[in-house]
Amino acid sequence: MTLKLHNTLTRRKEAFKPADPERVTMYVCGPTVYNYAHIGNARPAVVFDMLFRVLRHQYGESHVLYARNVTDVDDKINQAAIDQGVDISVVTDKFARIYREDMAALGVLAPTMEPHATAHIGDMIDQIGRLVDEGHAYPAEGHVLFDTTSFADYGKLSGRTLDDMIAGARVEVAPYKRNAADFVLWKPSKPGEPVWDSPWGPGRPGWHIECSAMIETNLGLPIDIHGGGHDLIFPHHENEVAQGRCATHGGEYARYWMHNGFLTMDAEKMSKSLGNVKLVHDLVKEAPGEAIRWALLSAHYRAPLDWTGELIEQSRKALDKLYGVLQDADRAFPDLPESRHARPGVLSDFYAAVQDDLNTPQAYAVLFNLAGDLRAELMRGTDPQAVADRRGSLLEAAHLLGFLGGDPKAWFQGGADEGLSAKVEGLLTARASARAAKDWPEADRIRAELTALNVEVLDGPGGTATWRMKD
Repeated sequence: MTLKLHNTLTRRKEAFKPADPERVTMYVCGPTVYNYAHIGNARPAVVFDMLFRVLRHQYGESHVLYARNVTDVDDKINQAAIDQGVDISVVTDKFARIYREDMAALGVLAPTMEPHATAHIGDMIDQIGRLVDEGHAYPAEGHVLFDTTSFADYGKLSGRTLDDMIAGARVEVAPYKRNAADFVLWKPSKPGEPVWDSPWGPGRPGWHIECSAMIETNLGLPIDIHGGGHDLIFPHHENEVAQGRCATHGGEYARYWMHNGFLTMDAEKMSKSLGNVKLVHDLVKEAPGEAIRWALLSAHYRAPLDWTGELIEQSRKALDKLYGVLQDADRAFPDLPESRHARPGVLSDFYAAVQDDLNTPQAYAVLFNLAGDLRAELMRGTDPQAVADRRGSLLEAAHLLGFLGGDPKAWFQGGADEGLSAKVEGLLTARASARAAKDWPEADRIRAELTALNVEVLDGPGGTATWRMKD
């Protein structure tokens, strides 16, 4: 089955064919590490982590090279360092570490490589020099700017004219610019900011040149896939294409461009002024990281996603159903083999959904069908091998999406010690007996006692019940 991806450049869904199946390359714009990542920052990390998993499944783990950069020099970073009276590395090292930890809590795998901008200043200077030599950039008053009129395809990725781009980007028309849309490759550092020597004077790089240089150095051009949020199409990715192609004599830059949709908070744009910014660092203390990941993938990656409290609760309940059937399988057949693989052909509908431009809503529907099949086999209760096969199918599909990697019991009962677990299990047994005898007042009394223990009872099909600790 062929993986199909929507290409922003061509504006259509295309069959994915890497230039070299033995070396599939992907680059995704990563964090600017001056503060905690908000939930909008997490969406591309999770989306492209899923694509990373799909590519590794299709081509082999050793044949996929995924680079997610770290921007560790930037106006906001510089200001944070000045405000704190520290070197920028103190700020960036701290928040890069926190970013990795927070993304790992969402099931995001470490990329193959994580290039840092400050480690590639020399590569940026080299690329800028080539652009100047080829007539695509020019020095002016300590700056070096890219001449947008020198690149005929400028605007092709975003589908904008130069006039549209100037208006949309609110470009500062400095007196030293030849054209209003020209953008900075190198600029003088302000007092207190980090500074590097260059042929055009001391200073620091512009934002756009960072990614182009890191891609060329670490992956080589052209790359197969370039990803990021929809907000990066212009100006960042448009400028990347221009400088990246012109620095390499017009050759191809990225063969497929992918962008995830915007995330809103209760139908409003997330902003500090509205006080509705949700930090991943806080969210993972309020809900399981796996539930947050489920929520981020619940809509198609190119569609808008509205983040609400209800979405998190729905996501947690969805995972309750999946972990619940796994827990029931473990209880009914404690000696099942640990297979996490499906028999050939069983997951054809699942892989069809995943390979259709990462159609996670359809893939989720297949997961619930697989869970239903496992539940039906458990209800029959006569064939351990059939149960193991159904369980393996569910796990293979879920693991490709980054789910069901934990212990089912821990999903529900994490935080409960052995004494509490034994007490709760005893109360559940007593409650089941009361319900069987239709002694509803006693059943309600026991449930109230469980609630007082901060335990939530989850009644399942066929009268079975499990439980979990409340947050």
